[in-house]
Amino acid sequence: MVRQAKAQRILTHDQIWVALDRLAARAGLSPSGLAKRAGLDPTTFNRSKRVTPDGRERWPSTESIAKALAATDASIDIFAKLVDDEAGDGRTVPLLGFALAGTSAAFDEAGLPSGKGWSEFALPAEDRRTFALEISGDALAPVYRDGDVILVAPGAPVRKGDRVVVKARAGEVTVATLKRRTAKALELQPLDTAQAERTMAAGDVAWIARIVWASQ
Repeated sequence: MVRQAKAQRILTHDQIWVALDRLAARAGLSPSGLAKRAGLDPTTFNRSKRVTPDGRERWPSTESIAKALAATDASIDIFAKLVDDEAGDGRTVPLLGFALAGTSAAFDEAGLPSGKGWSEFALPAEDRRTFALEISGDALAPVYRDGDVILVAPGAPVRKGDRVVVKARAGEVTVATLKRRTAKALELQPLDTAQAERTMAAGDVAWIARIVWASQ
């Protein structure tokens, strides 16, 4: 059980789990994506793991929280702010596991979230360095289509498997999946996986930034 005292207040089960959801979103990940990045079982932070089969609340371990913080380069102070009910910026949406979406009680007649099983997913946080790019043409299809908008966060951590925007010193701008990054080079997989991987020398790269959201 994870509890934290603040002004003589014991935090609730829901507050701790919502904070983990927000931590995942802050890094541009789903709860399962956060668990995998932290080296945990992918289901560790899933909604289904938050209550036992007999209905008892299941709390995340301090070890799993510590690993999640390390994986997202976040401090315990940041997590404490995410725990606070008033720490969010209000940019959240209801979250439900895809396997539960087909149940009759998941949505009302208008197609809106209904019933139990829903949690909260905080949309990726922005800072003043975040910017948007609008896709033109079909060069990035089928992942991004003409008119789609991608949100790029220069301050976000970039890791293997992330979709990124890369600016070459010569001026070329590339959108790809980061396969590997070393001190000497970037290995990039074009969004069209039929195309061959590309290697850029580190000295030829002006900057690289992660895509944290897309309007699709």
